[in-house]
Amino acid sequence: MSDHATPHADQGTEPDARFTLANERTFLAWSRTSLALVVGGLAVAQLLPPFARVPWGRPAIATLLILLGAVVSALSYFEWKANQRALRLGAPLSRSYLPRILAFTITVVALLAGAVDIYSRVASR
Repeated sequence: MSDHATPHADQGTEPDARFTLANERTFLAWSRTSLALVVGGLAVAQLLPPFARVPWGRPAIATLLILLGAVVSALSYFEWKANQRALRLGAPLSRSYLPRILAFTITVVALLAGAVDIYSRVASR
């Protein structure tokens, strides 16, 4: 057992290094996605011009993106951990909910952004 691991971390047998590295690469890809969402939210908050007559539009979009980035980051860690445990025990990998969560939330953010933009343009005439 490694010095920094918990007692349950090394249960089972050591999986093929290729599978462990693939699991780690997937985790790192989700980490990059979560970082991009947080940075995108910060960019919306700081760089996007305010919407006319919709003062809450920019903060709402930014907050949703930042929170989505935080959720993806946390869930990707738990998914990595579960996959690593399954690899060690020779169990099937669990189904990932991250793509569904990401697709749904980005769709909601895009629809919100479009609605706020259209409302802002119509209301400012």
